[in-house]
Amino acid sequence: MVILSCATIVLFLMTFVFFVAQILKDNSIVDIAWGLGFVFVAVFTLVGFSDLQYRQILITLLILIWGLRLSLHILLRKRGQGEDYRYRSWRKEWGKYFPVKSYFNIFVLQGILILVISLPVVLVNTTLSGQDTWLDAAGLVIWSLGFVFEFLSDWQLSSFKKDPHNKGKIMDKGLWKWSRHPNYFGEITMWWGIFIIALSSPYGIFSLISPLLITNLIIFYSGIPLLEKKYKDNEEFKSYAKKTPILLPRISR
Repeated sequence: MVILSCATIVLFLMTFVFFVAQILKDNSIVDIAWGLGFVFVAVFTLVGFSDLQYRQILITLLILIWGLRLSLHILLRKRGQGEDYRYRSWRKEWGKYFPVKSYFNIFVLQGILILVISLPVVLVNTTLSGQDTWLDAAGLVIWSLGFVFEFLSDWQLSSFKKDPHNKGKIMDKGLWKWSRHPNYFGEITMWWGIFIIALSSPYGIFSLISPLLITNLIIFYSGIPLLEKKYKDNEEFKSYAKKTPILLPRISR
């Protein structure tokens, strides 16, 4: 019942965003809806099924902070940019079948991913949470570390791109000096923190699929590989890649 209700909410959201995208001719607005989908699921399960216990409020609040910040960041980043290059390439590749393939391969698929990755917060909000444990504190610390990395790296990159003198250059300062993808490191870390918080709830171990899925998506599919491919022929990036780890930060002098 809970999963079906969450699926209905997410499907409605993604279908609405799909129609807006067709009007705007910009499928990349789905990236803005990504974080909002998690927010909807978290708030819905908290209000409709929880006992408003500490762990339930905590994990929902963390999802709200992450999801709203990410959606706002992408919205501000997209202003005046048009459709992202990934979606433009699919628009050409899919031709006359683009609307149908877009709906199922982009919007519905991302909705399914939202449901699976949201499993920790759904399990916490729909079961008796029990007493607070050291796992709650550990998960919060790990989530906070990830949030700092994602927030700071996004802010540093945005500031770098705003400077016209940096046009066409590779960002290699701040957290980007420690990792080629510090924002993705932060994203992955946050979801492992969410999972650790969920471990104290009944059946929380079953939400292990959430951090495993987001980690694999970022490392092997939709995150790092696309960006690495985009800059593979850039000489400055090649030099940067030789001295900077791909994901796990390495603090250098």
